[in-house]
Amino acid sequence: MWVPDPAWEPLPSGSSPSVLGVWCDPDGPDGPCVVTRLVPPGPDDPPELDEPGHAAYWRRAAEVARAGLVRDSPGLRGPEALAVDEDGEGVTLRHRRVGTEPLTGLFVARALGRFAGLTLPAATWLARDPLADRVRRVERNGGWPTLARTTAADVADHLWRRRDVLLGRAAALPQVAQHGDPTPANLLGRDGDQVLAVDWGTLGRGPVGADLGYWSLSTREELDPLLDAYVGGLPTGVATREEAALGARTTAVLTVLSRAEWALSRVAGGEGALAGKLRHPAVAPHLRALARQAAHVEALL
Repeated sequence: MWVPDPAWEPLPSGSSPSVLGVWCDPDGPDGPCVVTRLVPPGPDDPPELDEPGHAAYWRRAAEVARAGLVRDSPGLRGPEALAVDEDGEGVTLRHRRVGTEPLTGLFVARALGRFAGLTLPAATWLARDPLADRVRRVERNGGWPTLARTTAADVADHLWRRRDVLLGRAAALPQVAQHGDPTPANLLGRDGDQVLAVDWGTLGRGPVGADLGYWSLSTREELDPLLDAYVGGLPTGVATREEAALGARTTAVLTVLSRAEWALSRVAGGEGALAGKLRHPAVAPHLRALARQAAHVEALL
């Protein structure tokens, strides 16, 4: 049975069911490195974990490391992959550990635009469209029923009923390379004008602007200046500003509503009216993020 070395230091590992854990090995053969253990899905896990094109495919991070796709990619690149060791119980990845430093929203936005110009191979294990996959997962879980009990009910209901139209419009946009999960936890630092990114488990193609929309939910800057920086990084001829705006807006709005639903549903079952729980510390940040998207919600409506 595979077990981590007792000398390894545990690191935050997110919530992916395919990641058993992440550790720092301070005495690796090539110097300090990060060790990630991936495990295949079990009989009770969602079937999409075993679907190569799905955003949740369990092996993707290993395939990315083995193929070296983001070793020298523009805008965003991954840390050096030191080893990909597979056994009967899973896969162990070793990457060189990189330092962390604060990154400005505009710097990352431009880097995301540059990364969108990366030419990806025709590999079946690349994610096809993380946004659509995430919406389908919410759909299987019943949609946004808790939001229907709030003052955002009419807006949420209208957008939910039009989700296929919104996803169809996004699918018709230019499809570009995307990290798929550009959050501060995954964008650690910089090397010159490159952002050093980790967690490449959702690497693939998606609507132009989708990565930007996801990133915009983690920054202080509003979407318009971020969009200017993103489009400034796009290679000539990839997409127009209007196309990138639609992809970013659609991703940001559908994502922030799904996050608000998730947060509300976790506290809705307790005692007391739902209205009294909107200031709960686990809920309020998601509602503030939703309020920031008011102009973009209106544009989609």
